[in-house]
Amino acid sequence: MLQTLRKSGGSLVMTVPKVFIDQNGLCEGSQVDLHLQGKKMTVVASARPRYKLADLMAEMPEGLPRVEGWDEMPSVGLENG
Repeated sequence: MLQTLRKSGGSLVMTVPKVFIDQNGLCEGSQVDLHLQGKKMTVVASARPRYKLADLMAEMPEGLPRVEGWDEMPSVGLENG
């Protein structure tokens, strides 16, 4: 795929093809790894971390304040369905 470099300030920039963005779930602010070897540059999309609720809960400090009446609050969305 041929890309044309454009000047932006003191740098040269090129665009990332939409198909690469879509295939790798990238968005503005996403980070990628650049591997440079002589005249070759490879772009590798960083793997997005996968979290498990149990692991996240295990990291929570003990004794967090409990919101009084939380369990009795009415549904406001699709919580029950």
